[in-house]
Amino acid sequence: MPKLSPNLDLLRGESAYEVLARANELEAQGRSIVHLEIGQPDFATPEHIVEAGVRALRDGKTKYNPTLGIPEFRKAITEHIGETHGIEVSPHMVAVTPSGKTGLFLIVSAVAGAGDEVIYPNPGFPTYEDVIKLSGAVPRPVRLSETNQFSFDLDALRGLISGRTKLILINSPSNPTGGVMSEEDLRAIYEVIQDKDIWILSDEIYSRLVYDGLVRAPSIYSIPGVADRTFILDGFSKTYSMTGWRLGFFVFPKEFETRIDKLLVNAVGCTATFTQYAGLAALTGPQNDVIKMRDEFQKRRDFVVDALNAIPGIHCAKPRGAFYVFPNITETGKRSDELSRVLLEDAGVALLSGTAFGAYGEGYIRISYATSMENLKVGLERIKKAISVL
Repeated sequence: MPKLSPNLDLLRGESAYEVLARANELEAQGRSIVHLEIGQPDFATPEHIVEAGVRALRDGKTKYNPTLGIPEFRKAITEHIGETHGIEVSPHMVAVTPSGKTGLFLIVSAVAGAGDEVIYPNPGFPTYEDVIKLSGAVPRPVRLSETNQFSFDLDALRGLISGRTKLILINSPSNPTGGVMSEEDLRAIYEVIQDKDIWILSDEIYSRLVYDGLVRAPSIYSIPGVADRTFILDGFSKTYSMTGWRLGFFVFPKEFETRIDKLLVNAVGCTATFTQYAGLAALTGPQNDVIKMRDEFQKRRDFVVDALNAIPGIHCAKPRGAFYVFPNITETGKRSDELSRVLLEDAGVALLSGTAFGAYGEGYIRISYATSMENLKVGLERIKKAISVL
C-alpha cells in the first residue's frame, strides 16, 4: 500500500476532543459527566446574526466571492480595527478566512519555512506547535510565567532570539491560561526585536472577552512602528458564539496583498459567502449580547476561582480574559495527566491536563467555564471531593 506523507506524523490531535470522546463513552455507559473541557460558549449565536446569514442564503448569496472577502465585510473589519486599536487600516490589508485556525496555517506558511525558528507561548494553544512544524520551521517555546499573570518570561524570550528567528507568536488573552499581557510587556517584546527582521503574529481571538473593567485586551499592534511587521489574527467564534460558522480574518501589511490573495485562492478559494454577511451583521449590529455574555463569563470566572482556591492543594490565579482558568495543582502531589484522568474516570469531571498545552503546563489543569453556572457548581463540588480523597 502506498504511504502517506511523513508530514502527517508531525500533527497531533487536540486533547479537548480526545477527552470529550472518552467522556461521551462514559456517558454512554450511564455515567454522569460534567463537561469542563471544551472552549465553546454555551450561548446561542445572537439572533440578528443568524437572521443575516439566513437572509443571505435566501437572497442567493451562495456563489463564489472575492478570495480575500466581500468588500463591505473587509471594510467593516477595518473600521473595527481602527476603533479597537487606534490605527487606520485599509481593506487591502484584510483577508477573510474560513476559521481562525485557517488563518493561523496561512500566516505561518507565508512567513516561516525550513531553517527558520518560530517562538510561541507554552503553555499555549497546541495547534501553534503543529503548524510551525508543518511549515518546516523549528518551534521554540517561551515559558509563560504564572507570577507575571501568565505573560512571557522576558528573560527566556531574550535567550531564544537568534539569527534564525523568523516569527514570534503572541496570544493574549491566552488559551489555556486566560492571562492578559500588559502593554508594558508588549512594549518590552517589541524592544527585543525592533532592530531585527522578525515578524509578529498576534492571536487576538479572545480580545473582547476581558474582565475587571477592561474593554479590550492591549494589543501589540497599537504600539507605534509595529504594524508593518505584524499580523493580527481574529475571528467570530468566541466573542459572538459562532464556533460552528467557521469565520475568521487576519490583517497584514498592505504591500503583501497580491501574494496573500494568491495564497488564499490556492488554499481555500474563498470563505463561504453567507457566513460573511453574518459576520458583517455581527460587527455592525448591536453589541448587547456580547456584553451580556462577557458579564456572565465574569460571574462564572469569579465563582470558579473562589471555589478552586477553597480546595486544599489547589491555587488558582484570577485570569483577566478568555473563559478558562489554569489552576496550579502541584500541592496535590499528582501530575497533571494523572489528576485529570482521576477527575474524569472517578469523579465524572472532564477537563484538560496542563500538559495538553505543552511541557510547561505540567503542574496545572485547564477548566473551561464556558458552560452553565449549574454545571460549574456540580463540577467544582466533585473536584473538591476528589481532591479531599487524594
